[in-house]
Amino acid sequence: MSLPEIVSREQWRAAREELLRKEEAVRRAREALGAERRRLPMVEVDPEYVFEGGDGKATLLDLFEGRTQLVVHHFMFAPEWEEGCPCCAAFLDQVGHLAHLRARNTSFAAVSRAPFTRILPFKARMGWAVPWYSSGHSDFNRDFEATVPSAGDQVERPGVSCFLRDHDRVFHTYSVYDDGLDGVGTLAGLLDLTALGRSPVGSDHLRLHDEYEN
Repeated sequence: MSLPEIVSREQWRAAREELLRKEEAVRRAREALGAERRRLPMVEVDPEYVFEGGDGKATLLDLFEGRTQLVVHHFMFAPEWEEGCPCCAAFLDQVGHLAHLRARNTSFAAVSRAPFTRILPFKARMGWAVPWYSSGHSDFNRDFEATVPSAGDQVERPGVSCFLRDHDRVFHTYSVYDDGLDGVGTLAGLLDLTALGRSPVGSDHLRLHDEYEN
């Protein structure tokens, strides 16, 4: 492994300032791309998908838990697998406490094709408290391209899909898959994928997760 060049503090500072200008250009481009993402049109979700979770059967509308937005993590866990995907597990480890998302009127849930009886012990083993549902008896994964045909088989694909609720109507606003998930697992990264973005609560309103009002 080659190590960085050793230089003086003045040389390091000059190189850092040059890189900082490039980083700021990337940040501005990322903010412009995020604004364009929020202007994407949305499509109404017509099928009434039925999932299985800790409280029994649930619809996609139920996954919102009364909030305006829903972020779904397409967790790779096929029905025949004994445990979930390690890469998806590492992603879910990053998500952290859901109080920060919920304070921004956004719910989060993991969805996999594995039966819930297999999801439940794996979830307990990993120590996660996030809502996790089985979509094994619906076309949800296929319709949202988290399970895709390949050489006559069905292949799992990691991803995140975002939904918006208007009363009882549900709309699909955005999805991203595979390498597009890099850097997404943080609070800001997830909110930046949604139609409402980081509003209405900005980073200056972050609180300790047990201090948010219900």
